[in-house]
Amino acid sequence: MFHSHSFRCCHIRFRDRWQVTFPMSGSKQGSWQGEKRGKAMKTSVLQQWFLASLLSCVFMLGCAVKEPAPKGTPEDARKPVQLENVAAAAAFVSTAEVVVVGFFQDPERPELSEFLKMVQDMQDVPFGLCTSSNVLSHYNVTTNTISLFRMVDNKRQDLEIEDSSGIDATKLSRFVRINELRWVTEYNPMTAVGLFNSTIQTHLLLFTDKSSPKHVEMMDKYREAAVLFQGKILFISVDVRAKGNDRVMSYFHLKKSQLPALAAYHTPDEEQEVLSMDEVSLETVRGFCNGFLQRKELVSAQDDNWADQSQPSAPLSTPPPGNVVPTFPLQSDV
Repeated sequence: MFHSHSFRCCHIRFRDRWQVTFPMSGSKQGSWQGEKRGKAMKTSVLQQWFLASLLSCVFMLGCAVKEPAPKGTPEDARKPVQLENVAAAAAFVSTAEVVVVGFFQDPERPELSEFLKMVQDMQDVPFGLCTSSNVLSHYNVTTNTISLFRMVDNKRQDLEIEDSSGIDATKLSRFVRINELRWVTEYNPMTAVGLFNSTIQTHLLLFTDKSSPKHVEMMDKYREAAVLFQGKILFISVDVRAKGNDRVMSYFHLKKSQLPALAAYHTPDEEQEVLSMDEVSLETVRGFCNGFLQRKELVSAQDDNWADQSQPSAPLSTPPPGNVVPTFPLQSDV
């Protein structure tokens, strides 16, 4: 016989939405409730352990990820390419039309730090650094030297540093800017000095408006022609809108209505020839250059014949190459 106190109802509420009621023995009630509390405690402990583990992982990952160094710090600094042997140095020199290598026999001297500052300031020039005695001997370097290598005339320009007291990054940068002649060198106060110090005596100037929408296309064709005349002609671009360049244009008797235009200039005798064009093309530039060079060779041959027939006591007074003072206006405020 069942007694009313032997059975009780257990109510389990799910999310306060609905109830399930089922009878449970009185003797089992306490043990079920204890078991329920035990399971709840186990669940709570597991949840706490899982949460602690998750937070620990997040913390460890946060410590492991290295924050990027802010720009301007030594870690972000631009560094020169280390040239440890002759093969590496030769390969580096041939990578671009202008490269600069710092050859340091004594890396403890202060000019090395000034060289590294220049590397930071001049982002458009590839820089190398060499302290190997074998490489220095190969390039005939006997003291700390900054060397500029350029393809346009296969020339190397050296700045030997005997006294470091007057050397800083600004003066080193000036040396590079003056001598960084390229396949096409933009005419400005700095490059003007390097252009007339080159052993190449024939210059070709392209007068254009740099803001023209066709400027990039014209320069691509002009540069393509420059490679064909490597070692014979220096190719120069003159932006007519730049300050002071109007004087260069007037020297060649050009007006803006005649642009774009080419002007060939021979430095020893100052002979010039001008060609106004509708557009710049490889064929036009190549034909103009070949014609000018052929005429100069013909004149040179005639001068040689005249010299052979002349008396030895009356030599020609021809200025030596490389020491010519140009007469068309240079911007001398460098």
